[in-house]
Amino acid sequence: MSEQVFTYAAPALKFGRGASGELAHDLAGLMRGTGSSRVLLVTDPGVAATGHPARIAERLEAAGLAVTTYAEVHVEPTDASLEHAIAFARDAGPFGAVVAVGGGSSIDTAKAVDLLTTNEGELMDYLNAPIGRGRAPERPLLPLVAVPTTTGTGSESTTICVLDVLALEVKTGISHPALRPTLAVVDPDLTMTQPAAVTAAAGMDILCHALESWTARWYADFEAKRPEQRVPYCGANPIADMWATCALGLLAGAFRTAVRDGDDATAREQMALAATFAGLGFGNAGVHVPHACAYPIAGRVREFRPDGYPGEGPIVPHGMAVSLTAPAAFRFTFEADPARHLEAARLLDPGHAADGPDALPEVLRTLMRDIGIPNGLAEVGFGDGDVDDLVEGALAQQRLLATAPRPVGAEDLAEVFRGSMTLW
Repeated sequence: MSEQVFTYAAPALKFGRGASGELAHDLAGLMRGTGSSRVLLVTDPGVAATGHPARIAERLEAAGLAVTTYAEVHVEPTDASLEHAIAFARDAGPFGAVVAVGGGSSIDTAKAVDLLTTNEGELMDYLNAPIGRGRAPERPLLPLVAVPTTTGTGSESTTICVLDVLALEVKTGISHPALRPTLAVVDPDLTMTQPAAVTAAAGMDILCHALESWTARWYADFEAKRPEQRVPYCGANPIADMWATCALGLLAGAFRTAVRDGDDATAREQMALAATFAGLGFGNAGVHVPHACAYPIAGRVREFRPDGYPGEGPIVPHGMAVSLTAPAAFRFTFEADPARHLEAARLLDPGHAADGPDALPEVLRTLMRDIGIPNGLAEVGFGDGDVDDLVEGALAQQRLLATAPRPVGAEDLAEVFRGSMTLW
C-alpha cells in the first residue's frame, strides 16, 4: 500500500528589516514560566566581528535577561567543535533559552548544544545511523531562537544539525523534529555584511534546497508508514512545492544582483525571503542527490579554501559543495519527471527555451559561472582517482538518497561525480 499522508511543520517566523530588535519581547514570551532569565547566545568569530551579536546581547540585557555568549563556533562544524560548544554550555549553564546568531554553522551548533544540555548522552549517540546511534531525545529542549545572518542554509526552519566527523572524513547530521527552532527571526539587515563569496555559496544552497525538494520523490510513492515511523523528510508534496517554486522565482530576480552588489537592500531582502521559503519547503520534503554528494566533498577536502571565509584549514563551504554536482545530478534525475525539471529551468531563467535533460544543468552552469562558483570538483582539488572514495561517502547518506526521485546506486553516483569534475 502506498503512503496516503504527508506531514508539514515549521517554526514560528518573524521576518523583516529590524526584526532582530524585537528579540527581548519574543524571548520574554518564550521563557515565561521557565523560572530562568538566562540566555545562551551562540555565534562565530566572523559574525561577532560585525557587532550584530553584541548589539543583540545589549538589548536583551537591557530588558533584564542575563546573556552568556559563546562566540567560538567553527564555520562548517565538526564533531570536535560541537563537543567544545557543548562542554562550554554545560559548564556555564543552566539556561532558559538559546539564541543562535549567524549562519547555518551557528544555528546547527546551537541545536547540538540545546540537545546535549537537556538530554543525557554524548554527541555520537544522536548522530544519524549508521555513523552514529540515531538516538532520539527523551526530554524537551529549551526554546531555540534562530537569527540567520546569511541567506542560504535554511537551518532556522529545519530539524537538521549538520557536522563533519573528523576521524571518518564524512559529513553527517542529527535529524529529529525536536531540533527545529522554536522561532526564526529573519532580519535582512543582518545579511548586508555577507561577503560576495559567501553570498554565492550560501545562495547555491538555497537554490539546491528548492530544486531538490521540488524534484524529490513524491510522498505518495513511498510505502505507507505508521505515525511513529514518519520522518521529517516525507517527499515532495503540495505545500513544500509551493515554497520551492516561490524560492526559485525570487532567486531568478535577486541572486546575481546580491552577489554583484551586496549593498542592494532589495536583493538582500529577496534572498533572505528565498532562503526562508526554501527552508520551509525542503525542511519537510527533503533533499537528495546533490546534498548526499556534498557531504563527502566537504569531508574529504585536502587543500582548497575559498576567499571570504574566516579561519584556517581546507574547506569547501556547504553550499558550494552541494552546487558542484548539481548539474550532473539533475541530468541524472531528469527522466523521473521531465516536466518538473523543465519548469524549474524556466522559473530560474524565464527566457530559457532549451528542452531535454540538459536544460536545467545548462541554466545552473550559467548561473554558477556568473557568480564565481569553482569550475567543478577538479578546481577544489579532486580528480578521477577520488571518485570511488566520494561514492562511498555519498552512499552512506541513505537518509537523503531515499528521497531521490529514482533509485541511486554506486555506478549512478560515480557517473555524477565524474561528470562534475569540470562544469564548463
